[in-house]
Amino acid sequence: MTSAPIRLWDFHGGIHPEQNKRQSTQEPSAQARMPAMLTLPLHQHIGAAAEPIVEVGETVLKGQKIASANGYVSAPVHAPTSGKIVDIGDYPIPHPSGLSALSIVIETDGRDEWTSYAAEQDYTETNPSHLRNIIREAGVVGLGGAGFPAFIKLNPGSQKKIKTLIINGVECEPYITCDDMLMREDPQSIIEGIRIMRHALQAERCVIAIEDNKPEAYESICKAASGVEGVNVALVPTRYPQGSEKQLVKVITGKEVPSNGLALDVGVVCHNVSTAAAIYRAIRLGQPLISRMVTITGKGVKRPRNLEVLFGTPMDELLAQCDVEADQIERLIMGGPMMGFALHDTNLPVIKTTNCIIAATREELGVERPVMPCIRCGACADVCPVKLLPQQLYWYSRAKELDKVQEYDLFDCIECGCCSYVCPSNIPLVQFYRFAKGAIWTQEQEQKKAAQARQRHEFHQMRIEREKQEREARRAKKKASRPRATAPKAPPVDGAKIADKMRDEAINQRESAAAARKAEIQAALARVQAKKSASPKPAQSPDKTQKSAITKKDNPTSTHDDDQQVQ
Repeated sequence: MTSAPIRLWDFHGGIHPEQNKRQSTQEPSAQARMPAMLTLPLHQHIGAAAEPIVEVGETVLKGQKIASANGYVSAPVHAPTSGKIVDIGDYPIPHPSGLSALSIVIETDGRDEWTSYAAEQDYTETNPSHLRNIIREAGVVGLGGAGFPAFIKLNPGSQKKIKTLIINGVECEPYITCDDMLMREDPQSIIEGIRIMRHALQAERCVIAIEDNKPEAYESICKAASGVEGVNVALVPTRYPQGSEKQLVKVITGKEVPSNGLALDVGVVCHNVSTAAAIYRAIRLGQPLISRMVTITGKGVKRPRNLEVLFGTPMDELLAQCDVEADQIERLIMGGPMMGFALHDTNLPVIKTTNCIIAATREELGVERPVMPCIRCGACADVCPVKLLPQQLYWYSRAKELDKVQEYDLFDCIECGCCSYVCPSNIPLVQFYRFAKGAIWTQEQEQKKAAQARQRHEFHQMRIEREKQEREARRAKKKASRPRATAPKAPPVDGAKIADKMRDEAINQRESAAAARKAEIQAALARVQAKKSASPKPAQSPDKTQKSAITKKDNPTSTHDDDQQVQ
């Protein structure tokens, strides 16, 4: 362990609630009894739920993978003990909603028979990428409460240089002591896990942070880390919520994690002490994550303590093992009193993020005070560790002005509950913030669906237009490929000859027209003559006879017959 002192910084706000930790650290931790049935939800972590790879009736061994990770941000699930798959279906899960989720139910056989597994003998000779894959396949997630897949935080990428690995042993939430007991009883597993994580991250140094209300854990870790190069142990003042990642980064390094940013952005990675021990077991022992330390405490528990619990164990089994008086329980809480949530049933399974179960009595909860109007005292802003304006967030959340509430950095709120804790009007501020976050996420999902529908419509129209153009192109190509009939070549045109020809045709037409008119006239005359010849001659008068005789005398050419006719 490096002997150089660690300089500490401070963060804004914070509170000092009653700790209530001593009750559950009076006796050593123990192994919880194995139940007859284990119910394993497939969604025990942040990200996509795992997918089952076993069938009902199949026999499984301890440590065997029964559900594989579905996507990058996901984690597999393993059988905590040997037994038989009796059902795969929806079962109630420990969640504020009280809803059910797909789960695998194992009937234990009592033999606790392990499946075959392989361990990495020398992790220093192993590629960091291979180490991360082993950790992922082991189903290791953050055991500090969030449940984020551990291998992702061990993969900063080639562009990020990690200067400090912070191991979080602060455990600032009241009542919870599982990390405290682990540091006291098994510090060597934590230190070995830290060395593996440093190799995976290529981190320059490591700092283990422990609050000063855990002197036994501090001494135990200091002893185990003695002689380990690049590892420091820092004893930090007790204050809530110092265990939150952004606040712990500020205390250890003095750096501010940017709004909507990650600790990775300032060259820091944070992991929990229990996560470090789980990584050690995954790499050096080849064992997947199938159990964890759970604190069973509260005034309703006669024998508060910490138990190593197999995942899927019903909570009422743990309560019975710790001599809980069921009729005294007013509220059953999973997690701490500040950030935990009430459970609707005691027959719910322990999952990877179950670090504490509080059986609180009516006396412990105190008299429920009525909610009063905000008096604008500003106490909430004084204790906010993120330097937000809780009062403004409250007003806009209550009015459902989602755009305004985002302008006041709603999503920087870590929901620590400090503002609600000090509010003299007893306003459940965090509940309003959670409501606003949910409403914004729902709105974004609806907008995303609408955008996807619009994109599908536009793509459909584009596809129709493209197919139309392709059809037209095929028609044009087919038409172009047909042989064309060649027309005879026209002789060269002589303009003078054409003009003479046109003039001759005009003359001929005029002559033909004149001949036709003349022929018509002749025909008309002939018809008139024919009519005259066909009509009878009238009798001649005497005067006309005499005139005719005179005419004949004067005309020697008259015939004899004519003379006789006259006589």
